[in-house]
Parts: sequence; C-alpha cells; structure tokens
Amino acid sequence: MFIISLTYKMAIENVEHHIPEHNSFLQKHYNLGVFIASGRKEPRTGGIIICNAPSRNKVEQIIREDPFYIHQIADYDITEFIPSKYNENFKIFIED
Repeated sequence: MFIISLTYKMAIENVEHHIPEHNSFLQKHYNLGVFIASGRKEPRTGGIIICNAPSRNKVEQIIREDPFYIHQIADYDITEFIPSKYNENFKIFIED
C-alpha cells in the first residue's frame, strides 16, 4: 500500500480552479479499486491519498494522470508501507 502526500506549489485560488478535474481523476481510481481514501490536509496545504497499487512504478504512472501533476499544482511524496495491523474492513484491500 502507499500513502501519496500532495503539497500545493501554488496559491489556493489556482488549486481550486483544477479541483473538478482532480475529483474526476480521483473517482476514476476509486472506481478501479486503487484508491481507498483521500482528502485535504488541515491546514489546507495539500492532500493525502491512500492507494493500493501493485508497485511504486504503478503509483507514479497514476500520479502522472492527475491534473494537479499535469498543471504543476502540487508536489508528490510517495511512502510505501506494509500493513501489519488493520481493521477487518480493510482486509479485502490488503490481500489483493
């Protein structure tokens, strides 16, 4: 699994302009079963995506589709982790 941490590089006004496209990108990957959770940071300096992808290369490929990446709105930090404890409701994601 991966945690993708986005940090905005532009003023929030520029970010908001691209949110509808970004939300479509997110929904595509929720529909594919790759994204598990996402949301903005507080304070509003970026966002977090929890992702169940087979490899870091796949995560990087997915990120390149994000309008925030395409329009250079955010920087991305990817952290891979292997869940050792989890709520049973997440088991389906971990065992894929």
